[in-house]
Amino acid sequence: MAIAACVAASTEPMIPALLEQLLDKGFAKQSLPLWLVPVAVLGVFTLRGVAVFFAQYLLSYVANGAMLRLRKAMFDRLTIAELGLFVRESASSLSNTLVYEVQNGTNMLVGAVLSLLRDSLTLIALLGYLLYLNWQLTSIVILVFPALVAVMRVLSRRLYGLTKRSQQATDSLAYVVEENVLAHRMIRLHGAQASQAQRFQTFSQQLRGLALRATVASAAMTPLTQILSACALSVVIMVALWQAQADGTTVGGFVSFVTAMLMLVTPIRRLADVANPITRGVAAIERGLLMLDAIPPQSSGDYTPDGAVGGIELRGVGVQYAGKETHALSNVNLQVATGEVVAFVGPSGAGKTTLVNLLPRFVECTSGSVTLNGTDITAWRLASLREQFALVSQDVVMLNDSLTANIALGQVIDETRLAECIEAANLTELVATLPNGLNTLLGHNAVSLSGGQRQRLAIARALYKNAPILLLDEATSALDNASERLVQDALKRLMLGRTTLIVAHRLSTIEHADRVVVMADGGIAEQGTHASLLEANGLYAQLHRTPGALTPD
Repeated sequence: MAIAACVAASTEPMIPALLEQLLDKGFAKQSLPLWLVPVAVLGVFTLRGVAVFFAQYLLSYVANGAMLRLRKAMFDRLTIAELGLFVRESASSLSNTLVYEVQNGTNMLVGAVLSLLRDSLTLIALLGYLLYLNWQLTSIVILVFPALVAVMRVLSRRLYGLTKRSQQATDSLAYVVEENVLAHRMIRLHGAQASQAQRFQTFSQQLRGLALRATVASAAMTPLTQILSACALSVVIMVALWQAQADGTTVGGFVSFVTAMLMLVTPIRRLADVANPITRGVAAIERGLLMLDAIPPQSSGDYTPDGAVGGIELRGVGVQYAGKETHALSNVNLQVATGEVVAFVGPSGAGKTTLVNLLPRFVECTSGSVTLNGTDITAWRLASLREQFALVSQDVVMLNDSLTANIALGQVIDETRLAECIEAANLTELVATLPNGLNTLLGHNAVSLSGGQRQRLAIARALYKNAPILLLDEATSALDNASERLVQDALKRLMLGRTTLIVAHRLSTIEHADRVVVMADGGIAEQGTHASLLEANGLYAQLHRTPGALTPD
């Protein structure tokens, strides 16, 4: 790549030198044939074209390989990053950085580096030729370079700061679009299109202002460098004329020097222009590298169980989310035996979902400890820990992939096992109606399916995983009666032989649980069977009497 760039750059100053040698020494003495002129010129330009092609291709090959490795490293880090990242950053910001900014930065740097190599080498070759012709005049030309470097350095710093601010403004604009796509029904229902359009306009105007300021910084480089170059050229011409009068410099020598010096203007101008894409490209790539350096992976131990997994125990567990004054959980102590079905009930905000999310470490304890199989979950290897859990929640997430891929998510596909899980989840009729059966693409989050169908797909996924511990988080909260009956039937099959923790509000689920844990204000208020809690006439009995607190069948 460097050799090709050197060849491409060195051919430019060769052209006037070659013509001068042919005219002065060859054709003037009639010792060279005329046909040599087009052959020589064609040969030089062909060599230059081939060298430019290989330099550009090889640089693109190297840069795109580096971009591929960077993207893979960023995506791998994203999949194991500590979970606070997804609270701090929006999905649009992360995808913008990983997909677009890395690519745009790489494309900018490819063109910029190629231009930098070519023009820098051209500049060096021309300066060498000028030194050969007249070192005194060339010294005057060299004196202008510190001023050029100073101008480019100041404007590049300005451009870098504006680029970083533009990245943040782009993230904000993309987040507005993301919110409006995800919440399109609610925004239209409330007639909020005008206010959302105003939000979009505000961020768009901010981005436009930053773009204009960046253009000013970028566009100022070229005229400033040309003015400095013109000053040097004026001084050189004046001194050259003085030298011609003093020592009789030939017209040919003077013309050769001025021609070569004028050829300096083009690479100098292009070097000034290259500061803009380099600055923007570095800022974009830097953001991707910052994701690798500044986002730590979620901590993991090395414990992996040898056999069956035992019970769960929480000891003095407390959880406080960042930026919150109150605790989501406070001094929670709980034991769950192997194979036990425990239902968690309580008012909204009591900490039920937080407690369930502690077990696969989707939420981290701020105090106390959680043990599984007698070992603190922080000592478990994360992959092994999460192999022990299957989750069915009210927020079902499906990938834009086939039905098979969504059910067997992360597992080896077994057709027999897949068919059994589909039947157990009451999905046989749905699969029969799909155009491509199990190979049907579900689309974005399977929005074409009903809520009950999506819930049964989540149950089929949990059945296929066949984990020993089942987490159910309001799995039937938003279903109609017909869908709920199908889901409840599938859940009964799913719960057989498994330790099950249920965040529930349906009385049928609660009544059949081995134990009911009543939570309030981040702690456990009472626990026992459904009958014993009603007899105790405490918070559970109060919830039972409150309309809407617990839903009857």
